[in-house]
Amino acid sequence: MPITINRLTDIFVGDVSGIDITRPLTAEQVAILEAGLDRDAVLVFHDQALTDEQQKAFSRNFGALENTAGGNVTKAADRRLDVEMADVSNLDANNKPFARDDRRRMFNLGNRLWHSDSSYRAIPAKYSLLSGRVVVDHGGRTEFADMRAAYDALDAGTKTEIENLVCEHSLIHSRGTLGFTDLSAEELAMFKPVRQRLVRTHPVTGRKSLFLSSHIGTIVGWPVPEARAFIRDLTEHATRPSFTYSHQWKQYDLVIWDNRQTMHRVTRFDETQIRDMRRTTIAGDQVTVEQLAA
Repeated sequence: MPITINRLTDIFVGDVSGIDITRPLTAEQVAILEAGLDRDAVLVFHDQALTDEQQKAFSRNFGALENTAGGNVTKAADRRLDVEMADVSNLDANNKPFARDDRRRMFNLGNRLWHSDSSYRAIPAKYSLLSGRVVVDHGGRTEFADMRAAYDALDAGTKTEIENLVCEHSLIHSRGTLGFTDLSAEELAMFKPVRQRLVRTHPVTGRKSLFLSSHIGTIVGWPVPEARAFIRDLTEHATRPSFTYSHQWKQYDLVIWDNRQTMHRVTRFDETQIRDMRRTTIAGDQVTVEQLAA
């Protein structure tokens, strides 16, 4: 049965059928999926009852896995998953929902802000792959925004103004906007700001996109209040309904997205329910301030 990818919106997001990703893939299958990601930026797979090892094996078709250490405030002894799996669930090491005032839950509320995974790392992530092992009945959607379409819709003057701007990204800023400032000296050092271009060029398609994220604290060379107001305006522009897709999870859905072309966020849900979501992340290979033309 051949792979088919049907677009779910006018501009992006492909629904994939005709493939079992729990099994090894051929080079041809990988090439089809990569081409789909280049075109649609987000791919949705249904009924993929993956184990952690199967998810990691599928993910490695697209590159090396990012080590997730350094992207949260969870101590090693409290991890549910190994360092190649990002735990974006609401569960503690005993598979129980976090208490409302749990420090880890407070930190994870930042996932409700629009962001790009690992933009706070010097080399940001390429792809993210999120598996819905246990999903909730209401809320808990993952929303995506097409940063290519958002860039294309800017006026010529704004495109010229932002072409060479560089922003500072940090988890300190994104969590701070929610009032979470309870960071240790070790965490403050770990979350030190990194610099990323505001406009990215896709290395395969050559399309330009906005590289926005809630992690942005300032624009290099700009007064901080002006920079934050401008980033807020760009984010409001980029997340208009015409540029977004909201995914309602079904158990064993897997969604893969290109962080170089999208932003995403999770919506609010009843956190007394178990929501077990496991992410593998494909490491990037390029410092954005030194990006090359396609």
